[in-house]
Amino acid sequence: MNTITPKKNLSFLVHLLGWMMLGIILLLLSPLSWRMGEAELPIAFWYKQLFLVGTLVLVFYTNVAYFVPKILLNGRNYIYLLCVIGGAVVFYFAIVYFEELIHYPIRMHEFFNPDKPFRPGKRWIQGDAFQVLLYIVSIGLSTSLALVQKWQKDEANRRELEKQQINTELSYLKAQINPHFFFNTLNNIYSLTNLDIKKAQEALLKLSRMMRYVLYENQKENTLLSKEVDFIRDYIELMKIRLTEKVKLNIQLDDPKDNQVIAPMLILPFLENCFKHGISSQKESKIHIKLEIMGDTLFFETRNQIFPINPDSPEAKESGIGLSNTQRRLSLLYPQKHRLKFGKDNNNQEYYVNLTINLS
Repeated sequence: MNTITPKKNLSFLVHLLGWMMLGIILLLLSPLSWRMGEAELPIAFWYKQLFLVGTLVLVFYTNVAYFVPKILLNGRNYIYLLCVIGGAVVFYFAIVYFEELIHYPIRMHEFFNPDKPFRPGKRWIQGDAFQVLLYIVSIGLSTSLALVQKWQKDEANRRELEKQQINTELSYLKAQINPHFFFNTLNNIYSLTNLDIKKAQEALLKLSRMMRYVLYENQKENTLLSKEVDFIRDYIELMKIRLTEKVKLNIQLDDPKDNQVIAPMLILPFLENCFKHGISSQKESKIHIKLEIMGDTLFFETRNQIFPINPDSPEAKESGIGLSNTQRRLSLLYPQKHRLKFGKDNNNQEYYVNLTINLS
């Protein structure tokens, strides 16, 4: 069922006002400018003006509804041109026929030249040229309107398709993030079961809380930044369980405002990267994680040393998936509103990530 929207109402009013202005010009302003004293124009003149306006309206909307979409926009340009020329001929002779039908030439001759005899067949060339010009203007305006409407419709379809593609791609990327996250976390807990059962149980409790976040918040478009920060804290605490004293952590996490929102699980892949590549069982290592909030701008930074991982491990096979997904999500969710830099710092032999997001 079609609904009448404010946009449609506005379009209708614009058309109505446009034709009212044309009607006023043709029916009133032009005759009044002749200054014929107290004499009244013959009724045939008003019939002719009404017929002219009605014919122009018919030409306008027939061209918009049929000739432009069915012929011009289908690439049949020459056929359209022939239709326009043929329409001009039909328009001219329709006016001539109607004038003869209401005896327009005789009545106008009697009004302007009552003392001279009427000669049938003689027409006012300037008047005919003006009427054909009105036809051309009507065709030009209606063609422009039809083309603009086509462009607007194509643009709306393009935006809708683009939106659907983005939503589909985001859903796909989220579906990839979840297994990646669970795989890495469960792998950590599996390693704990061989070392400390109690710690493994604590890790499972923390993981259950994190799973609850993933199941409920990750399905949303946005989540509270405070919940995301809590999730980050839980993840770091979970990672601490398996770390030795050789790993030095420098963690700085600001408390966000209550109303700030962010796409869920957007920062997790960077944290995973730190703990995957930045720790060693034999050498001392440092991991720096900082999340700072200034107004509506989020600054996130990580730094970690780079240690090789076992190329045969599942982590090595999964390496890079989370980071590439996050890059793509950032480009889709925060276009022109984020800045991401990452890479190796050759001076300090560290891997760094610097992320800035405008959350407004």
